[in-house]
Formats: sequence, C-alpha cells, structure tokens
Amino acid sequence: MTKTPAEVELMAEAGRRLASVFTHLDGLALAGMTTMEINDRVEAFIVNDLQARPASKGQYGYGFVLNSSRNQVVCHGVPSADEVLKSGDIVNLDITLEKDGFIADSSKTYLIGTVGPQARRLVRTTYEAMWKGIQAVRPGAKLGDIGFAIERHAKKAGYSVVREYCGHGIGREMHEDPQVLHFGRAGTGVTLREGMVFTIEPMLNQGRRTVRTEDDGWTVVTADGMLSAQFEHTVAVTGDGVRVLTLRPEEKRAA
Repeated sequence: MTKTPAEVELMAEAGRRLASVFTHLDGLALAGMTTMEINDRVEAFIVNDLQARPASKGQYGYGFVLNSSRNQVVCHGVPSADEVLKSGDIVNLDITLEKDGFIADSSKTYLIGTVGPQARRLVRTTYEAMWKGIQAVRPGAKLGDIGFAIERHAKKAGYSVVREYCGHGIGREMHEDPQVLHFGRAGTGVTLREGMVFTIEPMLNQGRRTVRTEDDGWTVVTADGMLSAQFEHTVAVTGDGVRVLTLRPEEKRAA
C-alpha cells in the first residue's frame, strides 16, 4: 500500500520521535540495568516527553513497549526484572512508536561494556547489511534486490541470515504488505514504487540460521546457542531513491 506525501510526512514525524528514543537510550548506562528497567524508562519517555504512544504495548497481546533480545536471542525477547545487562553482552532493543495515527519501527543492537571482537564484528556486519539493503531501495527496483544485497554481505562475512522473520510494510497498522525478505534473488519480487513504506530489519547469526521459540511463546533464540544481532529502520521509497524515516542523528553520514 503506497502512502501519500502527506502521510509520509506524518510517518517521518513518528520516525523522528522514535529516533530520539534511541538518542535517549544512548545516554543511559545500560550495564547493570534490567531489561524491565529499560522498558519502563522507554515507556515514560515516549508517553511523557514525546507525547506519543508505544505501539507495541497491547499489540497481539504483548504487554511491553519493546523487545529486548540479548546475546543468543534473535528477536521478540521479553523484558524481565531478573535479566540484568552486564559487560560483554549485546542486546537488541526493538521499539515502535505511534503518533497522529502512524507507526514507526526501529531497532538497534547495543554493545554493553567491554564486548569481545567476535561479537563486535557480528554487530558491525549486521548494521552494514541493513544499509546494503537500504541502499538497494529505489523506484523500479525489486524487493528481491534488498534481500540479495543483505544476504550477499552476510555470507561474505561468514554469517547466516534468519529466514523466519522479515521486514514489513507499515503505516496505520504495524504490519502491512509487502513482506520484505532479507535473502533472495536480485530482480525478483514486487516492484518498488514511490510512496511505499516498509521496514528493513535483518537478523544475522554467528552460526546456523536455525531458530526456535521458547516456552513463553515470544522469545526466539538461535538453535545452536550462538550470538545473533539485528538492526532495523523504517524507510520510504522516494521519487529518486530512499528516505530513512527513523534515521538517528549519528547516522547522517551513513545515509
């Protein structure tokens, strides 16, 4: 579903506010905090400071404002008062925000304290892979071009791409068409058109791409217990390329 220019601007405003949530998190000493403390701080910031709604809370029966996916958790990690972040961890914080009827969705993997070189390399490569996918977006390109660019970069570095979860269209609803796979063949799939808005959110694993869901029905982990990382942005197809609606201030050069 394509968005009008006015709708894209509303989504961009939601995206700007969501980007400021990550700026707020960047200023916190996350080591020693529980993932529930982070959840509660993010909720207060979105509601009180940004005058917006945390769109994930209540979605599909989920009770929290973010997903906190630490180390071997691929996605959909549930915040807990018993889960304390410590030096050496990596944790993906996946957050959504709704303002004036439109939703933005973004995530960032944080390095907690002193993180080993192998974990740092995984996180860096995942971030690069997301940008490879973003850079493939333009009118007339194919959805398969995005997945191809991501998978090629991941495989070159020796990582696997999770296939069970993908990017998605977004707007008034959290999940809209199309599905945006993070693997695939160039030149295949839906043709991108100006006004399309969707997320690109690759998950890369150190080991095999196989995952399993834990007994809570939410938390997805690597089957082999190795690390996983993820980054996500909401993007819009423009007349001549792509606009990252959730771009953070420190990313201006990357764009």
